[in-house]
Amino acid sequence: MTDHTTPDDRQDGTEQTDDRRHGHHATGRIETRAIHAGQPPDEQTGAVMPPIYATSTYVQDAPGQDRGYEYSRTGNPTRTALEANLAALEGGAHGRAFASGMAAINTVLNLLEAGDHVIAGDDVYGGTYRIFREVYEDYDLSFSFVDTTDLGAVEAAVRPETALVWVETPTNPLMRINDIAALAELAHKAGALCAVDNTFATPYLQRPLEHGADIVSHSLTKYLGGHSDVVGGALVTDDADLDERLGFYQNSVGATPDPFACFLVLRGTKTLPVRMDRHCENAQTLAERLAEHPAVDQVYYPGLSSHPGHELAAEQMDAFGGMLSFELAGTLEEASEFVAATEVFALAESLGGVESLIEQPATMTHASIPREERLAAGLTDGLVRASVGTEHVEDLWADIEQALAATLD
Repeated sequence: MTDHTTPDDRQDGTEQTDDRRHGHHATGRIETRAIHAGQPPDEQTGAVMPPIYATSTYVQDAPGQDRGYEYSRTGNPTRTALEANLAALEGGAHGRAFASGMAAINTVLNLLEAGDHVIAGDDVYGGTYRIFREVYEDYDLSFSFVDTTDLGAVEAAVRPETALVWVETPTNPLMRINDIAALAELAHKAGALCAVDNTFATPYLQRPLEHGADIVSHSLTKYLGGHSDVVGGALVTDDADLDERLGFYQNSVGATPDPFACFLVLRGTKTLPVRMDRHCENAQTLAERLAEHPAVDQVYYPGLSSHPGHELAAEQMDAFGGMLSFELAGTLEEASEFVAATEVFALAESLGGVESLIEQPATMTHASIPREERLAAGLTDGLVRASVGTEHVEDLWADIEQALAATLD
């Protein structure tokens, strides 16, 4: 694992300042920021952990004169601590927390106007595809889904009305690696924003703002929460004007997390570095073994030298993550039997928890994508996606082997 860039190490020489939104210990290496950023000891009691401010409203000293908070949809001290922590992890200046990852994505789309055009990858998360096509197309936004690893295809998709390039890397579920810097440059050349969903990589492994992205999106439900016990989302940016607009929609629409959810995510981010090290180690081992198994046609994991995005991933990521996908040499029914036969891997949607999860995108996370479009993008019926947890790797491998044997028999 390489050393992680700090905000003070950025090439532009700018430094982060400590204010209410940046918080305490916003500088330092990411392992330190994960524990301390946004979370100074409580001034009145000395409590090490930020209090859970379970309040909906706040006393004002005089009409219109508050002490930084007036109503908890607009702002809550526990949420402020989380937002400062997330901004520090991404090396950004501003963070916004939301009630879910989809609420965060929705807020990015709120920046657009009727008639605007969006370019997105052709294997994005099914929920992202759904809100793009089934919600926002009704509001006169248009979307082009292309292979975003092909810069020529992205450039060809640009229109005069293109306002946003939406990037996942690694992608969900084919683990394709997109060149953030090149896509950001294409977006900016077109006068568009570049937003990167960094959920799979997390800021421990990849920080898109360093590569020119305007907005970073997260589902906090996944690795940042890390324990499958909370739902949340986040947006991080370096642009104060952009953050002000995002904050306006955050407050106006009201899809904000409650203080207990914020507390749970803060508890999760403290252990993000140590968890991600184990996720990456386990996933690498399983990917290498799966690649040698006769029942497996293809393994999608950027840590394999055979992966077409391996070199790019090595350049813009610090390690290769805990997610992998693979194709079984069989039918949709056989893939269904395999994922149902695992015992340590839980058959469930979502990802990023300490426990290993397994699922079949065709019938679960990506079922909202029409089959023809799904197959054209490479999402086959036999595709299996695994969120590799932090259990002992030999127990995980034994579980895969017994499930494959049960399916093949």
